[in-house]
Amino acid sequence: MPEMTSASGSRLALSDLAPHTFQSEIRAMTTACDRIGGINLSQGVCDTPVPAVVEAGAIDAMRAGENIYTRCDGITRLREAIAQKQLRDYGLNYDADREVMVTSGATAGLHVAAMALLNPGDEVVVFEPFYGYHVNTLKSLRAVPVFAGLAEPDWALDIDALRAALTPKTKAILLNSPGNPSGKVFTLAETEAVAQICLDHDLFLFTDEIYEYFIYDGARHIAPATLDGMRERTIAISGFSKTYSITGWRIGYLTADARWMPAMGHFHDLTYVCAPAPLQHGVAAGLEQLGPEFYKQLATDHRSKRERLSAALRDAGMDPHCPPGAYYILANAEHLPGKTAPEKARMLLARTGVASVAGSAFFRPGRGEDLLRFCFAKKDAELDEACERLRIS
Repeated sequence: MPEMTSASGSRLALSDLAPHTFQSEIRAMTTACDRIGGINLSQGVCDTPVPAVVEAGAIDAMRAGENIYTRCDGITRLREAIAQKQLRDYGLNYDADREVMVTSGATAGLHVAAMALLNPGDEVVVFEPFYGYHVNTLKSLRAVPVFAGLAEPDWALDIDALRAALTPKTKAILLNSPGNPSGKVFTLAETEAVAQICLDHDLFLFTDEIYEYFIYDGARHIAPATLDGMRERTIAISGFSKTYSITGWRIGYLTADARWMPAMGHFHDLTYVCAPAPLQHGVAAGLEQLGPEFYKQLATDHRSKRERLSAALRDAGMDPHCPPGAYYILANAEHLPGKTAPEKARMLLARTGVASVAGSAFFRPGRGEDLLRFCFAKKDAELDEACERLRIS
């Protein structure tokens, strides 16, 4: 077989995948914001305070010498705490030793699940608007994302669009609820409809449930694995970055049927080895000691932040979609100068010092150009300053 060379004739060339990858618009706006010392409402960094028990648990673990490799699927203490959480919250009974894996962030959870369960060319249906890291993770493994648009203005499930996205190559559906960037929370009826498609077509369901506690206005998070026939085919992926404000710690997890775990564990070991050991102990302390009132207060606090930012966006002439979940707002930026959403986002940053993300980052080409995404998981003083700047823009 002849060896591949670059256009210049050199064998020193990027891979076939590399020309199609680029810095995400989210990170690009964070960099631009940092450059001018602005207020970053673009990236979901969640810079609210870390719960004291979580922070102390990690520090105590470091001082106790818990600084070496753990099992590739995490420490027993944390796996057992996750299993108890799934049982407490959803009535899902997972074996902590065989059906729970601690991952290097929820992103790693999707990565290793895709490595273990998808082949090159397999198609995965992704709902639009989508989170770019989901799409690019699939592409990086040579799986094929196929998009099913949600119906505006409330991002309702379009069952016809979902059915139209299915082909003989479809292997899985990816469901993110509560969703990034829209804050979409799939209802019970919608989740059941997705589950039925999975059952009818013998598909896996990959779920990203990391915003499960960020729920407002009477909405309810449905764990798809609780539905009839879904436990064995659902790879439930979540983490603690958002709940405990530790996005830089990279502690996530997945729960799944025991038959899939050895392969996923192999790829987690190969790619990440293990999640950071002392930080696993910090998260375990949070799961063990923080009661229901913590999670209720989390939702209450972020609902207040949502209301303040929504009001400021309305006052600035950017009509916001009020999300029932997560901590992002998609707002209409039609009146802002610029032909594209990235131009509008950069203009707004230059004018106000407030960073947002172009809506087009979450859609197929040609869509989302009049939308900007704003994150409201910020400390109150910084969020209020951003709101004031937006109002006078």
